Amino acid sequence: MARDATETPEPPAPPDAPDVPDAPDGEGPTDRAESDDDAGEPKLAIVEAGDAPPQNLFLIPHDNVVVFPDLVAPISLSATLAKKTIEQAESQTTFVGCILAKESLEDDADLERDDLHDVGCAARIVRTLRMPDDSVSVVVRGMKRFRIEKLLRKRPVLIAKVAYDDEGDSAPKESEAMMRVLRGIIRKLLSTDASIPDEFKVAAANVETPKAMADFAASYFVREAEERQRLLATFDVHRRLEHLITILTREVELLELGQRIQDRIRKRLEEQQRDFFLREQLKEIRKELGEAKDEKAVALERLEERLAEADLPEEARERAHDELERLSLLPLESPEAAVIRNYLDWIASLPWALSTTDRSDLDAAEKILRDSHFGLDEVKERILEFLAVRKLKPDHRGPILCFAGPPGVGKTSLGRAIAESLGRKFVRISLGGIRDEAEIRGHRRTYVGALPGRILQGLKTAGSNNPVFMLDELDKLGADFRGDPSAALLEALDPEQNDRFSDHFLELPFDLSRVLFVATANNLSTVPPALLDRLEVIEIPGYTTNEKIGIANRYLLPRQVERHGLKPRSVTITRPAMRELLHGWTREAGVRRLEQQLARICRKIATKTARGRARKEKIGPERLERLLGAPPFLESRIVRTDRPGVVVGLSWTPVGGEALSVEATMTPGHGQLTITGMLGDVMLESARIALSHVRANASAYGFEAPDLKKHDLHVHVPAGAVPKDGPSAGITIATALVSLFRESRIRARLAMTGELTLTGRVLPVGGLRNKVLAARRAGMKQVVVPAANRSEIDELTDEARKGLVFHFVEDFEQVVELAFPHRSRS
Repeated sequence: MARDATETPEPPAPPDAPDVPDAPDGEGPTDRAESDDDAGEPKLAIVEAGDAPPQNLFLIPHDNVVVFPDLVAPISLSATLAKKTIEQAESQTTFVGCILAKESLEDDADLERDDLHDVGCAARIVRTLRMPDDSVSVVVRGMKRFRIEKLLRKRPVLIAKVAYDDEGDSAPKESEAMMRVLRGIIRKLLSTDASIPDEFKVAAANVETPKAMADFAASYFVREAEERQRLLATFDVHRRLEHLITILTREVELLELGQRIQDRIRKRLEEQQRDFFLREQLKEIRKELGEAKDEKAVALERLEERLAEADLPEEARERAHDELERLSLLPLESPEAAVIRNYLDWIASLPWALSTTDRSDLDAAEKILRDSHFGLDEVKERILEFLAVRKLKPDHRGPILCFAGPPGVGKTSLGRAIAESLGRKFVRISLGGIRDEAEIRGHRRTYVGALPGRILQGLKTAGSNNPVFMLDELDKLGADFRGDPSAALLEALDPEQNDRFSDHFLELPFDLSRVLFVATANNLSTVPPALLDRLEVIEIPGYTTNEKIGIANRYLLPRQVERHGLKPRSVTITRPAMRELLHGWTREAGVRRLEQQLARICRKIATKTARGRARKEKIGPERLERLLGAPPFLESRIVRTDRPGVVVGLSWTPVGGEALSVEATMTPGHGQLTITGMLGDVMLESARIALSHVRANASAYGFEAPDLKKHDLHVHVPAGAVPKDGPSAGITIATALVSLFRESRIRARLAMTGELTLTGRVLPVGGLRNKVLAARRAGMKQVVVPAANRSEIDELTDEARKGLVFHFVEDFEQVVELAFPHRSRS
């Protein structure tokens, strides 16, 4: 049973312990530290093994020190168990067993057999010293390797029964050669690592046997305790030498690598110091010669030169002069000096007086516009008008244009074409998702990392004060607690006041009147009215089928052929195939998805070309499905109205026109009106107005008004996941209700659009061109349009109106007559 840790009586001799021989004269347990032999022995000398150690040993566990035979090693003991064990060992014998613990030792923790490694080293105590911090420092001399057979006592001291195995050498001749190799590695290690004392070199040179060399190298040159323990547990000298050569070779390589890294770092530091000293000497020489210019003076002079070259206006020149005066009084290392230098650098970088010369040849500009874009005659005409006015009056302030239309119709690319036709630089910034006013007008200089706004940054990038400046996605601007960016744009986009645009960072007026601003938007309803009032809106509607075919053949297909590394004109698509591609694989107002499908076709052909099967490809309708897969629009393009209560209406969306069917049904109930299809408030009001008007005029429309107290009405607009709003579905919903109440189908392939009032008048609506194109895509033949929109229909091209018959109506009774050519019920 283990004793209490505080007990100090002397334990009995270990079981089966052999008699400990008397110490030589003059060398007892208390005066061993003063032994002449021990005191005069060198610290790292190789020693000869003395008397054989006993079978039962006092064990001194340690978590870092591994003792090897024939070598002297110091051990520092702080754990209570180890200190008591060394005290008992000194009083009874000169031998102890040094063993490595598997885990870090904790004071007063009981040690089990599994907590210790199997192999240790029996050692003779040479010297014991009590340290001021209550620890004990013991110097031991390794004697012989042992294996623990079992623990005989755990408290208050650690005693174990051990067995001593002989060390062998499986290949003596190879061991001799390996000893020489190891000695060479040690010499290299000693020459590389300057921290190793010189006495190790002497000791290494005097080792004569492979066994002694292996233990010496393992004890003094292997860093990790676990590695030293594995070497101690290797009884075969040949295997021990092999393992050592591997470990120390890796150590030499790491040391040499570290030395090379240190040499590179030292060389860089020496070069930096050399440059610094030379600069300082050069400064002193210039001072002595009266030619001294310090870094601050050079920086100020350079800034002054740049500001003079910038040709600043009077107000900006005065501000820059004042800031230079302040900078000259500050040390360059101060934070305020860095802020002023950044501010002056921006002033000097802006194109205050730099501008490009506009193209005066109207014919050349017209050719550039014609070659770059198909159609868009209104936009091209407006640009040519601007050029003509600028040619007659050079100081004319440019308009603020806004291209509004669905995605993929070429709004952004049109801005680049405008810049090219004018001979100006082109700058584009995307406003989508911007919610911070400072993005437009900049941050105050007091903020860390402050910069001017996007407008002045764009002008600096352009390098001129009259570029074509595109504000892309104007309708996607946001607003939050940091301000409203659209409000910050009011000053920049107002031709009457943008000649003195003020940025928060610059705090100086900058003339933007020479800039040609071009904005783009998909949906003008989200643009604030104050901002919209400053814009000259040019609608860019969707393209007709023939226009898309022309764009694809002239621009899209040649561009994709080039991008995919194919030869020019190596891919042709027949007109029927192009038409089938438009109807089956794309359904859009623009041509973006069309270009994606053309890219897919080119990728397929590029794959064949890369495999060596190159030939000219002519693609007809029959090959489209093999190249592109099944068409996504498999349903008939004609919206069916073959049952009562179903009418086709035309709507406008930010992505173009759409043909939507409106469905109405009536069931027994309690007079509830249900309207579904993700409709907005305005469209819901249109549905209620339509129901009220139809019920009030039932006899005029050829049916008896149902008793709605006994019936429920349900009006649905399909594509329920798509938001819909606006008043233009008024006559469509009313016609669906009349068809339901009359139990009569409407005329086939008839679509309609128009706002309905309670008195039955039909009011004009917007987006007619996109709606007409949607009617053609849906296979309609006749379209009912408010009479007030006749002028817009007349302005449409023959291509847009081809195959459609338009009916212009002023009141809903005319709509009923057109929708139901036969008064009788079917």
